[in-house]
Amino acid sequence: MSGVALGVDVLVALVLASVLLHRYGDVRKQQRVVLLATLLAWFLCFIIAFTIPLDVSTTIYNQCVTDNNQVVTTTPSLSNQTSNTSVFPTQRLPEVCHKPWSYIPDGILPVFWRVVYWTSQFLTWLLIPFMQSYARSGGFSISGKIKTALIENAIYYGTYLFIFCSLLIYVALSPQWHLSWYDLRTIGITAANTWGLFLLVLLLGYGLVEIPRSCWLALCHGHLLSKTYFKAAKLMTEKTDAEENLEDVMEDVRAVNESIRYNHPLRKCIETILKKCPVEYQERLGRNMDDYEDFDEKRNPYPSKKSLVKLHKQVIYAVQRHNRTQVQWQILLDEVFHLEDVAKNEISSTHQFVHTQRSGQSDGCFRRYIYTPAAEWYWECVLRRWCYRVLAVVLSVLSVLVVWSECTFFSTQPVLSVFAIFIQIAERKYNYIYIEVACFITILYLCYCVYSTVFRIRVFNYYYLQPHHQTDAYSLQFSGMLFCRLTPPLCLNFLGVIHMDSTISHQDRQQTSYTSIMGSMQVLSFIANGFYIYYPMLILLLCIATYFSLGTRCLNLLGFQQFMGDSDLTSDLVDEGKELIRRERRKRQRAEDSENRRREWREKYVPRSRSAYSEIREGESPSRRGQSDRTELLQDVEALDFNGDVDTQEVENRKCV
Repeated sequence: MSGVALGVDVLVALVLASVLLHRYGDVRKQQRVVLLATLLAWFLCFIIAFTIPLDVSTTIYNQCVTDNNQVVTTTPSLSNQTSNTSVFPTQRLPEVCHKPWSYIPDGILPVFWRVVYWTSQFLTWLLIPFMQSYARSGGFSISGKIKTALIENAIYYGTYLFIFCSLLIYVALSPQWHLSWYDLRTIGITAANTWGLFLLVLLLGYGLVEIPRSCWLALCHGHLLSKTYFKAAKLMTEKTDAEENLEDVMEDVRAVNESIRYNHPLRKCIETILKKCPVEYQERLGRNMDDYEDFDEKRNPYPSKKSLVKLHKQVIYAVQRHNRTQVQWQILLDEVFHLEDVAKNEISSTHQFVHTQRSGQSDGCFRRYIYTPAAEWYWECVLRRWCYRVLAVVLSVLSVLVVWSECTFFSTQPVLSVFAIFIQIAERKYNYIYIEVACFITILYLCYCVYSTVFRIRVFNYYYLQPHHQTDAYSLQFSGMLFCRLTPPLCLNFLGVIHMDSTISHQDRQQTSYTSIMGSMQVLSFIANGFYIYYPMLILLLCIATYFSLGTRCLNLLGFQQFMGDSDLTSDLVDEGKELIRRERRKRQRAEDSENRRREWREKYVPRSRSAYSEIREGESPSRRGQSDRTELLQDVEALDFNGDVDTQEVENRKCV
C-alpha cells in the first residue's frame, strides 16, 4: 500500500497541474518548452505538499519503533523472577507499533525529497529566469533569443554570484568560521527558504482574510453587481487602450512592411512579424505589394535588425494584450448578465429560473432533465446562499486557527498550537488516518491561501494570470518560479506549526525526511531561533491590515483605482459600468432578435418556395425543362458582367441561342 499511496499523490499532483495549465495556458499556440517547464514547476510544488502527510505518519511510526527498542534494551530480564513478583511501577512495557497503511520504507523518501527539492530549485533560480527572457525576446532565431536571454540575465546571475563570493571570502578570512561543504549547502538552503518565507507571510496574511470574506460577500448580489460594474468600467478602459496600442503597433508594422520589399535581406524578419499579427491586419498589409522592387540603402533608409527585434517584441505583447481584453470582456458580460438574472429571479413567485438571454447556453440532457429551470432557481436563489454561508464560517474558523498557531507554535511547554495538539493526540493513539487527514486539510488550506493569492495578484501588465487560455508565457513561468520558491518554506513552516521540526520545537525526536534534506539550521542560529520563529507572527498584523482594506486604500491614494464601497470615484465607475452593460445588453438583444427573425423567415418561406418550385418543375416537359435550365444559366452569366458596355442586340442574340 505504500507504493499505492505515493503513486496516487504523484498522479493527483500531475492531473491538477495539467488541468491548471490547460485552463490558464494555450497548449496549441505557446511554446512546448515553456509549457513543459511550467507544468514541471507546478507538479513539483503540488507533490511536495501532497507527500508531507505521508512523511509525517511514517516518521511517527519510526519514532514509535525507536522508543520501543529503547524500552526493550533498558527493561531488565523477567525470566529469573517468580510469577508472584510484580513489575516496578516506573518501568514501561513495550507497545505494539501498528504500521500505517501508507508507510514508505526507509531510504525512499530521502532520495525522493532530494530529487524533487533540487529540481525545483534548479527551475526557480536558473532555468525559468532564463526561459522568461527567452520567451519575451523578439529575436527571429533560436541563437538570437538565447543571446538576448543571456544578456538580460547577466545582471541577475551576477548579483547572486557577487553576494556568494563575498560571503565565501568573508568565511575564508575569518578564523572562527570553519565551514564544510555541508554547511555551505545548508546556508544556501536557509537563504532560499528565508527569501521564500518573507514573501510567504505577505501572501498568506492576505489569503487568510480575503478568501473567507469573498465567500461571505458572495451572498450579497447587490455587492457583487456593483463590483462587477466597477470591473466593467475598468476593463473597458483597458480594452480601449489595448485596441489603440494595437493600432499604433500595426501602423509601425505597415510602415516597415512598405519600406522593406521581397528582395530585401530582412524580408524574412518582416514575414515572421506579419505571422504574429491578427488575420484582418495580415490581409490589409498584404495588399498593394510590388514584387522584386529594387532597393537602395542610400536613397531609402531601412530599419535595422535591432529595431525589427524590438518591433517583433511589441507586436507579440500588443496582440496578446488585445486578445486577452477581448476574451475578458465577453466573460465579464456573461457574468454580469447572470448576476442580473439572479437578482430578477429572486423576487419571482413562479420559482422558475428565467434567462433574459439564452445565447451561449446549451439545452442538453443535463439541463433538460436534471438542471431544470425549477432546480436552477432553487440552487441560484436559495441553496447557493446557504452553501456559501457555511463555507465562509468554516474557512473563517480555519483562518483563526492558523493565525493562532502561527503566533504560538514556538511554545512547547505548554503546547499552544492547535494543530500540534491535534497531531499529538492522534499520535498517542497511533491513528494514522486522522494524522494524514488533519495534515492534508491544514496544508491544503495553507497552499490554497498562498496559491490563490499568486493567481490573483497583478503586476501592471507584466505579470497577470488570466484563465480561458489567455495567460502569456512570461506570466506562466513567473507563477511557476513563485510556486517553487514558496512551497519549501511553507511546508517547513507547517512542520514547525505541528512541532515536527526539532530546530523549532527543541525536542529530541526523529526528524522527518523532508527536514533532513534542509540540514541543521543551527549553522545560522540567529535565523533558526529568531527569524523562523518570530517573523510568522507578522501574519496577525497583515490579517488586520487586510480586514480593514488598508492596502486597497493606499492603492487608491496612489492613483490605482480599487473597488471601495464608500468612495465617490467608485460610485462614478459603477454608474459608468452599469451604462456600458446596459448598452451591451441592448446590442446583444438586437442581434438575437435579428437572428430569430432570419430563422423564422427561413423556416416559413424557404420550404414553401422549394416545394412550389418542385411542383412547377414536375409539370414541365423535359424539353421545356432543359430550355428553362439553359435560360437560367444564361441569365446567371449576364448577371456577372459588370462592364456596362455590352451591346443590347448582342445580349438578345445570346439569349436566343
